[in-house]
Amino acid sequence: MSTSTPSAEPNPATKADQLRQLIEPGRVGTVLLAVPDLQGRLKGKAHDASHYLKHIAGNGAEACAYVLATDVDMRPVDGYPLASWDTGYGDLRLMPDPDTLRILPWTPRTALVLADAVDSHGQPVEIAPRQVLRQQLAELAQLGMTAKAGLEAEFFLYPHDPARIADGRPLEPVSPDNLDYALDHPTPLAPYLRTLPEHLRAAGMPVEAVKTEGAPGQVEVTFPYGDPLQACDNHLVFKHGARAVAHEQGLVPTFMAAPATGLASGLHIHLSLWSQDKPVLADSTGALSPAALQVIAGLLDALPQLAPLYAPTCNSYRRYRPASFAPTHFTWGHDNRTCAVRVTGHGRGRHLEIRLPGADANPYLALAAVLAATLHGIRQALTPPPPITGNAYQATGHAPIPASLEQALTAYTKDHLAAHLLTPPVARHYQNGAQVELDALRYAVPDTERRRGFTRA
Repeated sequence: MSTSTPSAEPNPATKADQLRQLIEPGRVGTVLLAVPDLQGRLKGKAHDASHYLKHIAGNGAEACAYVLATDVDMRPVDGYPLASWDTGYGDLRLMPDPDTLRILPWTPRTALVLADAVDSHGQPVEIAPRQVLRQQLAELAQLGMTAKAGLEAEFFLYPHDPARIADGRPLEPVSPDNLDYALDHPTPLAPYLRTLPEHLRAAGMPVEAVKTEGAPGQVEVTFPYGDPLQACDNHLVFKHGARAVAHEQGLVPTFMAAPATGLASGLHIHLSLWSQDKPVLADSTGALSPAALQVIAGLLDALPQLAPLYAPTCNSYRRYRPASFAPTHFTWGHDNRTCAVRVTGHGRGRHLEIRLPGADANPYLALAAVLAATLHGIRQALTPPPPITGNAYQATGHAPIPASLEQALTAYTKDHLAAHLLTPPVARHYQNGAQVELDALRYAVPDTERRRGFTRA
């Protein structure tokens, strides 16, 4: 993960003008106005480009508020003050952020613009994922610091088999072998690995690297280091593109944290802090600074109580297994991939890799949790335990990662730390989201239980 300084942010007016120049001659016919939902997916409407230019670009568009108060199946569910049967499921307004304009090469004559959710008074909706992250970045700025972030996204590719997917039957990955770091790939994996980076580059999102991982059919895409909000925006557009390219080639990707027994995909977050263009996490010699130790201590102290933000589903917790390259305890170490927090990079590029989020994490919420824990460590001047120098899976005396979403939710509500770090409304909203996920699967009988007990019970 490179940690070079990103290029300057594009001017929003320039982006708006660029879109107009594409729409007026007809090179863009459709504008997708999308808001990130709680699950980290793009939700919105496809607008006629001329209509978008005349009526939406400056005024926004309405959408049912339940897009920020529903589960993965888009069911109306109870417990959200934002939207419910009691509120009548009213609208909120999606205000375009012109700086997020992307021309989508995988969809002809189509542009994508991300939106921010605002209420009837024009105020940001506090629980919206982009706003949750913005709030943590604002609090960091109050301490005179900015953050840079890079995301490593892992996912699995399978041949598209609608019948098997609908029935929940296992799929065979596109490649049967461990192709970690391989540079020769079989069909259909090779065409996909060529096409996806080309499309992402054409969409203004050049990747840093693409590689096949250690598990059959697993791919990792790494993006350049830079602005945290932009990194999360890019991740959602990347997932949109990854699915579209796969569909064109008869494939289907999954961003489940654990799509099958023994398989796991992460969403590793690389984080550094800066103050007036000076690295906060490294001292003049490139070693960890006192502030870096406070940050590490904050991560280890607060992230155990924020797990529903970076491990939001029941499936998330099947990823945390020994000898899996996913952590099992809240530990840290220098260049140690068995730890939850890995110190990596060199000199001014010294930074932290947080290996806790799974591929199913909403990147805005996962990064917000990391920044909230970071601020917690700095404000409380916390001190971390000694780093792990060997196998963290065998280390003792460290808090274990919750074994289930139910355990994680119990920790989340304990001592009200989440409410203190995130604000009570935000904490309650995502507490309800975790409870909805638990309730949806509480009485579902998994195939594993059926296989073990059908003829034996």
